[in-house]
Amino acid sequence: MASDGLVVVDKPAGWTSHDVVAKVRRFAGTRKVGHAGTLDPMATGVLILGVERATRLLGHLALHDKEYDATIRLGRATTTDDKEGEFLGVDAEREATNLEDSRIAQAMSALTGGIAQVPSSVSALKVDGVRAYKKARGGEAVELKPRPVTIADFALKARSGTDLDVHVTCSTGTYVRALARDLGLALGVGAHLTALRRTRSGPYTIDEARSLDELERSFTTTSLAEAVAKAFPRVEVGEADARRIGHGQRLVLPMDGPTVAVFAEDGRVIALVENRDGVAHPLCVFEPA
Repeated sequence: MASDGLVVVDKPAGWTSHDVVAKVRRFAGTRKVGHAGTLDPMATGVLILGVERATRLLGHLALHDKEYDATIRLGRATTTDDKEGEFLGVDAEREATNLEDSRIAQAMSALTGGIAQVPSSVSALKVDGVRAYKKARGGEAVELKPRPVTIADFALKARSGTDLDVHVTCSTGTYVRALARDLGLALGVGAHLTALRRTRSGPYTIDEARSLDELERSFTTTSLAEAVAKAFPRVEVGEADARRIGHGQRLVLPMDGPTVAVFAEDGRVIALVENRDGVAHPLCVFEPA
C-alpha cells in the first residue's frame, strides 16, 4: 500500500475526476484517495490527489488560486457554455470574425479583477439538494446566484478567426466556461469554451504532473511533509508544543500567513493551523501525540 502523500495527475480528456480517483485507488492499494478541485470531463491538466492522511489536506489546497489555458469560440452560445452543449440563439460567426482585437481585449479587461460571476448551469453546485448539472441536463431551468471571484489575469495569447486562445489566472470557485459565456455576451456574439487545460493549482504545476500510464508503471507519492511545506508557510516547534498541537490545543506562535503548517524539530508535519492574531487554532491534525 502506498504511503501518505500527494499525487499530481495530468487528467486526460473524457475522464471525470472521480474516474481518476478510482484508478489511483487501484494503483495505491487503498480506497482512501480523494481529489482537490474538480475538473470536468472535457478539461485536462493538473488534478491533485491525496492518499491516506494527505486526504485531510485537500480541502485546504482547493482554496488556492489556479491557472488555465483555454480556447473560446466566438459566434455561438451553448446550453452548457462549452462545446458539449446545444447551440443557442443565432449564428453570429461573421460578426465575430469581424470583431477587432482591441474590442475583444477591452471586453476581456472588463472581466478582470473582482467580479460577480454566475456559475454555469451545468456546474456541480447544489440547488435544492440536487447538483445543478443534473437539473440542467434533465431539462429543468436552473438559476444560480452570482458569486464573487477574482480574475487576476485574462489574456489573449493567440487568435484564429473566431477562436481565442486565452490564459486565465483566477481564484478558487471561478468557472472558465462562465467567463467564456460572459465574454460572448459582452461582445454581443455569444461564445462557448472548446478546450480547457489547468496548468497550475496552488504551487503544483503541469510540469510535475504525471499521466495515468506513468503512474501505473511506477506509482509514488510526494510525502505529506514535503507537500505541506510546499503549499504553506511553516513554523517549527519543540516536542512539547508538537504534542499540544497534536491534541488540538491552541498556542501562541510566530506565524507568517493566515494558514500555517506546524512541524516538529525532527521534520514531522503535525498540523495545519489558522493564524488568529498570533494564536494557532488547529484546522487539521496529521500527527496526534
